[in-house]
Amino acid sequence: MRPAAAAAPAPRLAFSLLLLALVPRGLGMEVMAPATIGALNGSSIRLTCTFNSCYQVEKKHFSLNWTYQGCSNCSEDAFLTFKLRALPVEPNRFGNRVEFTGNPTKNDVSFTLHDVQLDDEGVYRCYVMNPPDRHKGLAKIDLKVITEEPPERDSTVAVIVGTTVGVLLAVVILALVVVKCVRRKKQQQLNTDDQKTEEEGKTDGEGHPEEGTK
Repeated sequence: MRPAAAAAPAPRLAFSLLLLALVPRGLGMEVMAPATIGALNGSSIRLTCTFNSCYQVEKKHFSLNWTYQGCSNCSEDAFLTFKLRALPVEPNRFGNRVEFTGNPTKNDVSFTLHDVQLDDEGVYRCYVMNPPDRHKGLAKIDLKVITEEPPERDSTVAVIVGTTVGVLLAVVILALVVVKCVRRKKQQQLNTDDQKTEEEGKTDGEGHPEEGTK
């Protein structure tokens, strides 16, 4: 009888494994940001960062850190943090050019960088923690600074090519119509000539009926 008692936990183990299999995965902290953003030197740019969490955001527990790293061998320095509200980390290289433009209660922790400089180029990291989520979320953005707007694509060639193709198509269609009309007229002329020949065959040269027809 003991073997039967020893086998009793098996259903409970199977039930536990089934529950683990049914628990949806990937519902922890997830932070999302564009991999690369381009900014014009001297302009303002919004570095967008959003997150998903299983739990509602409570500001007294929520935490956020933005960091900047200028090169692969450079140190990673914090410049913006959130504890009850967004606060710049002092001192930081950006001074008052950083403005928090997100809203954690709407899962948005973005910020705007004003008067972008060439040496602002680098990697920006967004660290988010929303207890009771136990894992900190991370996303990073590679900021590229350009000195002038890229030139607009010249569409003149495309317009010329499109116009030329359109004209050629119109000419081809017109030619096909003309050919069809000419063929139809020739066919009508042939039919008329055949009819005249048939009628002439029933009369002699002076317009009298042939002898076979008397």
